[in-house]
Amino acid sequence: MSITTTPRKRAASSCAWGLRHLTVATPLAALLAAASAQAQSGDALHHLPDGQGAITVTGVRQAYRGDFQLREIPQAITQIDGETLQQNNIVRLTDALDMNASVARQNTLGGLWDAFAVRGFAGDENLPSGYLVNGFNAGRGFAGQRDVAGIDRIEVLKGPAAALIGRGEPGGTINIVTKQAEIGRSFGTGSLQYGSYDRFRADADANLALTSGLTARLIGYYENGDTFRDYVSQKRWGLLPSVGLTLGDRTRLTYDFEWTRVEVPFDRGIVVLNGDFDTVPRSRFLGEPGDGDTVARATGHQLRLDHQFSDDWSLQVGASHRDTKLTGSSSDAEQARARQKLYVDGHSLSRQRRSRRYDAEHSVLRAELAGAFDTASLRHRVLIGGDFDHFRYDNFFTRYRPPAVSTNPDDQAGYVIDIDNPVYGRYPLPATAVLTNRLDTQRSFGFYVQDQIELTDRLQIRLGGRYDNLTLKVDNRLLAPAIRHNSRRYERFSPQAGIVYDLNAAISLYAAYGEGYRANIGADFLNNIFDPETSESIEAGAKLTMLGGALTGTLSVYQLSKKNVLASDNDNPGFSVAIGKARSRGVELDLNGHLPGDIDVLLSYAYTDAQARSTVNDPNFGFQILPGDRLINIPDHVLNLQAAKHFSLAGRAAQLGAGMNYVGKRLGETGTDFSLPSHTLFRLFGSVDVLENVELFGTVSNLFDATWYASSYSSVWVQPGTPRTVTLGVRARF
Repeated sequence: MSITTTPRKRAASSCAWGLRHLTVATPLAALLAAASAQAQSGDALHHLPDGQGAITVTGVRQAYRGDFQLREIPQAITQIDGETLQQNNIVRLTDALDMNASVARQNTLGGLWDAFAVRGFAGDENLPSGYLVNGFNAGRGFAGQRDVAGIDRIEVLKGPAAALIGRGEPGGTINIVTKQAEIGRSFGTGSLQYGSYDRFRADADANLALTSGLTARLIGYYENGDTFRDYVSQKRWGLLPSVGLTLGDRTRLTYDFEWTRVEVPFDRGIVVLNGDFDTVPRSRFLGEPGDGDTVARATGHQLRLDHQFSDDWSLQVGASHRDTKLTGSSSDAEQARARQKLYVDGHSLSRQRRSRRYDAEHSVLRAELAGAFDTASLRHRVLIGGDFDHFRYDNFFTRYRPPAVSTNPDDQAGYVIDIDNPVYGRYPLPATAVLTNRLDTQRSFGFYVQDQIELTDRLQIRLGGRYDNLTLKVDNRLLAPAIRHNSRRYERFSPQAGIVYDLNAAISLYAAYGEGYRANIGADFLNNIFDPETSESIEAGAKLTMLGGALTGTLSVYQLSKKNVLASDNDNPGFSVAIGKARSRGVELDLNGHLPGDIDVLLSYAYTDAQARSTVNDPNFGFQILPGDRLINIPDHVLNLQAAKHFSLAGRAAQLGAGMNYVGKRLGETGTDFSLPSHTLFRLFGSVDVLENVELFGTVSNLFDATWYASSYSSVWVQPGTPRTVTLGVRARF
């Protein structure tokens, strides 16, 4: 068989980006004009009471938010609410984020962690993507892909947030708002469902008012079954209770607990030879069933105290601690061409064998004071806060690697599997040697202040900044005692500025500038600690309110740039190397709301141009990265549409809905021309109350059974997407 490669292609020019920008923005001008006319006729409200800033003893104020309506914030913010998750029967965070076009899937470590990019920037490839939980920097660690049980809504906070939160990607931050105990109420739901590939799931959510001021909310789930991948089954469970206690009229204490476990084989996906995506069936497993499950577990605690001093001033103090651990072994396709027999005969896949023990602890302390005051004719709304963050990551990694093909090793030495006719367990599992035994520690503290000033009834400006002090320590246990320890300390100030102008009752315009950083954890193969990533961001947009506040939306344009970007070091797994600069710019449109006729609608579109801006030798595959090369797994265009109609069926409440998700072509391997094709997926969902407080529901995902690919790291590590799946379930309420 002849093995060939394709030549490199250059990225689109900035002129093309401008033309695309105009193509998207021009029809939106008509929509905004229509909204303006409608608002002036009295159909829209000047202030949308979205409840985000409400501070009461029975609710929990969102950190970093302050008392602002969404239209007053100089930042694009979208929300994936609990109803949307339930309608689509979404059970994983990764699938939920597909509902927002600004978020793109990334390499998921064989399905064992959540990895995503916001506005084209993904962060460190060797770590799962970080996110906030109830405003706390609490999503780090190795707990497996997060289940949506216990999630009330998901907020996509686009743009830089380092001036308040610190330690984040400039493209945006994901904030998970959990279901928390609701004081003084008793209610609950429970569901059972069964779906394709013998997947069974049960979950329950019970909010129990124990006294007038004490409420416990008990949430749990259990799921097991097969998947469309051969020899890949899964088991997941979790307990996520929340307790709320009022301490007087103005004070509330909330405690949340997390205890979860995931058991699933490590699965790198399929191989694509010479650009042929039919090289093997999408169901074919190319690992070893004898490796068993990889297990990810998490135990977490979060405690928050909310106190309202007055109508204008409030305080939030809290702490969180989370322990996570991932252990297991896998058999992964060898990526280096010099060691890969597949490129010689077209069917013999050389493999590595790897074992992992990733153990992490993450602790956070934080406090925030929010308030408002007047100076002369100016109204100030301020946030003043500080936090302490400690992250400890113990990385123990072993590996067996096949020898170079040029030495003519036999198939056992190459740990070979035939991709056309796999025979599992053909050879004894090879012994591995320790490659990484390292302890990385991050300690940081920071202080921030933000002031949003109302200059007139229509014009507001926002000014703020954050100081961070960061210490990084590395203990490489494989080195001699004299050189195994290394540490560095950084100080950083991250400013922000923004402006908001109420054009009329329907449209507010905004612009923002921000700088940020994200600490690069770990060290390179020589134990050198990396400089942090630094970034700059500018964006502008318009926020829309129509139909009396029932329909809202945001149109935004942005440009982001960052330095000290890392990539995985393929010659030394578990290590990274710096690859230089990157830039992302794009256009986004999000609409969400309720139309006349009892119809829910959701639209999310993004055009993203994310590319390298440095000339460097790619550490992963030996190719050269040039300015203009696309960043991996970032599509140019993404569109998500959904509509749901509520109606009555035989006197019972019912709904029926449909959705569509289009994802454009994406680079699938850094430094090459290998790309994942675009795909379009359709889905159907519906429900009906068959009895009082008893609901029957069903979903069909990938309705037309399209072949698609979720993400890729190289042409021998390609994750195929799930075929058509059908799920039926019953849900009871009290």
